[in-house]
Amino acid sequence: MLGTFQNCASGRTPWGTYLTCEENFTDCFGSSDPAYRAEGALKRYGVLADSKDVHWHPYESRFDVSQTPNEYNRHGWVVEIDPFDPRSQPVKRTALGRFKHENAALTQAADGRVVVYMGDDERGEFIYKFVSFARFDPTQPNPDLLDHGTLYVARFDDGDGDPQHPKGRGQWLELVHGRGGLDAAAGFPGQAEILIHTRLAASVVGATRMDRPEWIVVSPEDGQVYCTLTNNVKRGGDGQPVGGPNPRANNVYGQILRWREHGDDAAASSFEWDLFAVAGNPAAHPGTAKGGSPNITAQNMFNSPDGLAFDGGGRLWIQTDGDTSNRGDFAGMGNNQMLCADPRSGEIRRFMTGPVGCEVTGVAFAPDYRTLFIGIQHPGESGGSTFPSGQPGAKPRSSVLAIRRDDGGVIGGA
Repeated sequence: MLGTFQNCASGRTPWGTYLTCEENFTDCFGSSDPAYRAEGALKRYGVLADSKDVHWHPYESRFDVSQTPNEYNRHGWVVEIDPFDPRSQPVKRTALGRFKHENAALTQAADGRVVVYMGDDERGEFIYKFVSFARFDPTQPNPDLLDHGTLYVARFDDGDGDPQHPKGRGQWLELVHGRGGLDAAAGFPGQAEILIHTRLAASVVGATRMDRPEWIVVSPEDGQVYCTLTNNVKRGGDGQPVGGPNPRANNVYGQILRWREHGDDAAASSFEWDLFAVAGNPAAHPGTAKGGSPNITAQNMFNSPDGLAFDGGGRLWIQTDGDTSNRGDFAGMGNNQMLCADPRSGEIRRFMTGPVGCEVTGVAFAPDYRTLFIGIQHPGESGGSTFPSGQPGAKPRSSVLAIRRDDGGVIGGA
């Protein structure tokens, strides 16, 4: 395994383990050869000769792709960790595929099999789900349940074209050797190559390129699945046509996709989708597509939805990681924020606004839902912040906030 790094969000299994998701792992790789140019899978996954922000390759040869071109294949996986057994070792669950994982949302199919939904956090990439072969048995250990199953990728139709609330249908395409063109002639001599180069396999079967899929969550109320499509300035070009759940060219605002599996069974091969919210700015662009869907108003406008979570009352919590310039298309939006939505009515209300230059990310609730924990990441990234001390000249620091109501009530409740 040789470690895990560039971990993003997570998931929790029904048997009590923790799934941590490796995201921008290629940022850690570069080349000592200045003439190096990535090709094939290396190019598709975003390996650059000079690395991106993280420059490990001049100091450690395993991160130099010109010397060890297969090393980066060790990363981009979902890693299962047992936090309650100090003797256990983390395991990379390779059957879940290799890409830039944002999080892993687990649920169960009607027959008890485990289903894992995952987004690949890059513009023009895909949404996946994994369905285990075996059923979850709460009376038995489940050490290898995520090692054996079928990985699928989503294909969406063009929808009904409704500018206010587009909706349509989709299907799950299996990523299995020997099916859908995934054979040696296409560069996949076996199932291992499909899992290592999952992006390439998804392209072969004809999956839908999405507006940067990030967090996915499953509603505890009705099993519907929600996914943030954060933004995509390449939409409308680069082989990414406008349409379906990606309705805007040069999409700077993002949207929240929702789907219901056929028969309300998470293992189904087809689904119906709609857009729960299309983010925008009705103040800067009144009456236009850039204004957003009807449930986006001047009182709750935001861009680049990222983190998602459901609470025990079925409320949907939305966090943003977007443009905080407060100018042009983003005038009036201010800093990144956290909002709360009613999935039934579609109403969205702003809950809090973060400090200057931060990303609001990560959600956890106390068991009684009277305390909410959220992460404030990289405050001051764009300058001008002294969070959390507020003292002049103080260095900004990432922090975790614990939020409680003055009356001790349930967060988000009446």
